Amino acid sequence: MPTVLRVGPYRFFWYSADQNEPPHVHVERDEKTAKIWIESLGVARNNGFASRELTKVAAIVAEHQQEWLARWRREFGR
Repeated sequence: MPTVLRVGPYRFFWYSADQNEPPHVHVERDEKTAKIWIESLGVARNNGFASRELTKVAAIVAEHQQEWLARWRREFGR
């Protein structure tokens, strides 16, 4: 599961087995996890992040959106 970014307490990554899904990124901090769709910035899953912190996480994804979409397509061919 390659880490694509570390920012402060957050680690952003994806699983190679996720290649058949639309582009998304997982994020973890301590015991909290979430799955964010890269294109729409929607939250697919949230386990423990408060709404305000999840908004912050989505903003980080937005900052890297184009870069991560390009990388996803290179790595997964989609």
